[in-house]
Amino acid sequence: MSTAGGTRAVRLATRGSPLALAQTAIVAGLLEAQDRSVRAERVVVRTEGDRRVDEDLERIGGQGVFVKEVQAAVLDGRADVAVHSAKDLPPLTPGGLVLVAVPERADPRDALVGAPLDALRAGALVATGSARRRAQLASLRPDLGFVGLRGNMARRLERAEDGTVAAVVAAAAALDRLGWQRRVAQRLSSTQCLPQVGQGAIALECRSDDARCRALLEQLDVRDEHRALDAERAFLGALGAGCTLPAGALARVAPGDGSRLELEGMLATGDGRVVVRAKLSGNDPQALGRALALHLVHDCGASSLPEWAEA
Repeated sequence: MSTAGGTRAVRLATRGSPLALAQTAIVAGLLEAQDRSVRAERVVVRTEGDRRVDEDLERIGGQGVFVKEVQAAVLDGRADVAVHSAKDLPPLTPGGLVLVAVPERADPRDALVGAPLDALRAGALVATGSARRRAQLASLRPDLGFVGLRGNMARRLERAEDGTVAAVVAAAAALDRLGWQRRVAQRLSSTQCLPQVGQGAIALECRSDDARCRALLEQLDVRDEHRALDAERAFLGALGAGCTLPAGALARVAPGDGSRLELEGMLATGDGRVVVRAKLSGNDPQALGRALALHLVHDCGASSLPEWAEA
């Protein structure tokens, strides 16, 4: 973070996709609104996930392929803040960084573009690159067909709108942030399709030894959103490398009790024939996430499913 003429320049590392840039613009606006001496600057980074856009995410590394280079830009001093879609973050923060702030979360749900779920005919093709979405939708509608999906959001939605597929599944927050609300045919409830960990949230990291930047980011943090994300990430982390099952989780503040969180988690077989769900509540986000993961695995039988492989 540099200072010149009474103005502090804060460099925001981000991917260059339209969605990532829209999210970074939100963060820049928040920073500049809460401190008029701050001027936010973008540092655009190309990640492995961006370079290998036509390859399956699970094959090239899954979670983390959209964040490692952004984090590296902060660690090596090219930028001050890493701006992430929280759903792209692995469960553990790399050494030298700290996840300081989670601003107000957008709609965490999944959405259909093209047609609502009930309007899809038997055998209709639904495009999604997410095993989690595919498994849950297949459980609801085993008569549907599914195809993979990669590329930027505009390219994905075109597949539904040009008739290549009957529907495309996307994050509702992404469509909202791009101003494409009118393209949404249906927002799926969390009962229908439990979201990916962190979906709809923006996560802001800085170097752990950067006290000035950390203090600045702390002013953007929404405590309840941060605690919810911590619980969801703890759930994912507790599943460990031994879990190859599609997984989802969503945490919320318990109604009428601002200190307690409710966390719902899901594990499923890839074909959606078995979907295991459970909900727990607690005060400690990390303990809650770990407890729910262990409950699903050991008490609800997820460890006996074929896709479960010991680490």
